[in-house]
Amino acid sequence: MAQVAYRKASRIFPGSPPVRAVDQLDLDIADGEFLVLVGPSGSGKSTALRMLAGLEDVDEGNIEIAGQDVTNVPPKGRDIAMVFQSYALYPHMTVAQNMGFALKLRGVSKDQIQSKVQEAAKLLDLSELLDRRPKALSGGQRQRVAMGRAIVREPSVFLMDEPLSNLDAKLRVETRANIASLQRRLRTTTVYVTHDQVEAMTMGDRVAVLESGLLKQVGTPAELYERPRNAFVAGFIGSPAMNLKTVPLTADGAKLDGLTVPLPREVLDVAAEQGLSSVIVGIRPESLRVASEGENGMELVVELVEELGADAFVYGTVRIAGDSQRFTVRVEGRSSPKLAETVKVTVRDSDDLHAFSPETGERLG
Repeated sequence: MAQVAYRKASRIFPGSPPVRAVDQLDLDIADGEFLVLVGPSGSGKSTALRMLAGLEDVDEGNIEIAGQDVTNVPPKGRDIAMVFQSYALYPHMTVAQNMGFALKLRGVSKDQIQSKVQEAAKLLDLSELLDRRPKALSGGQRQRVAMGRAIVREPSVFLMDEPLSNLDAKLRVETRANIASLQRRLRTTTVYVTHDQVEAMTMGDRVAVLESGLLKQVGTPAELYERPRNAFVAGFIGSPAMNLKTVPLTADGAKLDGLTVPLPREVLDVAAEQGLSSVIVGIRPESLRVASEGENGMELVVELVEELGADAFVYGTVRIAGDSQRFTVRVEGRSSPKLAETVKVTVRDSDDLHAFSPETGERLG
């Protein structure tokens, strides 16, 4: 096991102007930690992983593994094992041969290879499949073989680049639970890349959110969800996404249609210092509810209702400052509004509100 550190590491692709795919990345990953790199397409997460693997150059800064600078060390000298989106299994080899091939290239004895392969197969529930070839396996089984190939090498660091992208929804949920459980048993430092924020939130000890090559925030899933540092992280983390609306600011708080929601004094003070007349207000769908009769609220015209059993997500529009704004509200599935119905919605608790600067996107207060 080993610590990993990015020290102001950048990857710059030539062009006019040059593209900073990863820009001054500063990130420490603890020994045995499961860290997830997450972000939209083009955010630089896979490039950052490939820089750590030695598959992409580091144009500025450096990368360390176990306290050693590996910036110019070739991939084979970094003691890492990588699991890709494509399983990359040899079709003519059995499961056992695929899992043990890297050890065979190292000159490890047959008895040692067999022992390590059987141990990994037991961890991954592959013991009954060792004599099969990849074409006789399901997608989930092939993914476990790819993981087994990495495990038998006993590396200092596991690198996983969207390994579940080719699996169906049910199998993704099952496999991500298996990966997280396995990592906690092995306690091998793991860097995992995904564009799926639900995957990131359910698997990682910490999550690092990237946008356009820049690290926007790193923290535990709870920290990112409860106190996002900026509007980008607020809108990216959470499913469905947080409602983010630019609204007028009053002496009492943020003015929405038919509803003025109070903001903490520290937020109002910071907004006053910056001379802001409006703020970006963030309200998660679960922080809204249908208003009681006679209660103030925003009038929402229902456009879509997603029935999920116990819960339902209501999508609709609200008029704010003369513009039509889309909102998402989580309600009880048994009492969800009907399509085209107009309902009043209000905030459950003003403490659940988030406020950001409309100029910088940074959190206020």
